[in-house]
Amino acid sequence: MNQDRRTFLKTTGLVAAAAAATLPPESEAAAQVPAPTSEPKELPKGMTFATLRRPDGYGLGLRTERGVLDVAAAERDFREGAPTTIDAVFKGQGDVNALRRLADKAGASPDRYFIAPDKAAFGPCVTSPEKIICIGLNYRKHAAETGNPVPKQPILFNKYNTALNCCGGEIAASKEKAEKFDYEAELVIVIGRAGRNIAEADALAHIFGYCTGNDFTARDLQSRSSQWMLGKSLDGSGPIGPWLVTADQVDGDNLKIECRVNGEVRQSSSTSDMVFNCKQLVSYISHHMTLKAGDIIFTGTPEGVISGYPKDKQVWLKPGDKVVTSIEKLGELTFTLT
Repeated sequence: MNQDRRTFLKTTGLVAAAAAATLPPESEAAAQVPAPTSEPKELPKGMTFATLRRPDGYGLGLRTERGVLDVAAAERDFREGAPTTIDAVFKGQGDVNALRRLADKAGASPDRYFIAPDKAAFGPCVTSPEKIICIGLNYRKHAAETGNPVPKQPILFNKYNTALNCCGGEIAASKEKAEKFDYEAELVIVIGRAGRNIAEADALAHIFGYCTGNDFTARDLQSRSSQWMLGKSLDGSGPIGPWLVTADQVDGDNLKIECRVNGEVRQSSSTSDMVFNCKQLVSYISHHMTLKAGDIIFTGTPEGVISGYPKDKQVWLKPGDKVVTSIEKLGELTFTLT
């Protein structure tokens, strides 16, 4: 080794050692940088949220006696430091308690901050879930009508974010390579606090709230293989909302649930018929994957789906049909096939 190379290595080694000596240990260095907030410190209570479609994108809505508060508009004028999207609420960004202050201040002003629910342009009440998890055959009477045994453990499948849809939305069935379109009225759990291996006794502490959903399905695609994903993940096939009701206001295991097609009742049941209740589902799923704030769980559908009818009475959904899903205390979700 020549003298120049030996000098270079010796010098750079000393520099590296000096640099290492001046750096704090990794744990100390990390401690000096505040971790970004990824979920609220406390889950909101006594609130009913919505997502509003605005010219500049999605904005947070808050249901009040005067109508739906346009939080983004009120926050722009009154500057209370409130979150202005539902995603910000899930991430703990902004002061969620400021929403009540905004509602009070806006209430003393002209009605321009409030929108009548029947005039509101809703978006999906959860706009960017990392995971959309669905449960199959989770109602005893639904399992019976399809000729399947009651599952011994939850049957999991998934949708993707492209399936998200909203109250008043459309599903372009005419553009899909399928014919056997079916409805599935469902209670949807919305996660508010991250967790892995969550005990059933602790599961409610991880639930942000509940909303109305419909697991719209193409049965002919679903039956192509043992995996259900293809028939479940069509664009727009996961409408949710319009309301996201905080968990303290609702007993998810005892709610009336109904689905109507063009005004005709097709499903009428109660979430009390679920095989696995909300706590059991959250706990079970979390033992296989980390649940994060903003993740949503479609909890299964009751009896009355078209695929449960005798074959000679199966009249599948078609363009022009209007589907309304309603769940007690959570409100009505409507969508139309095109």
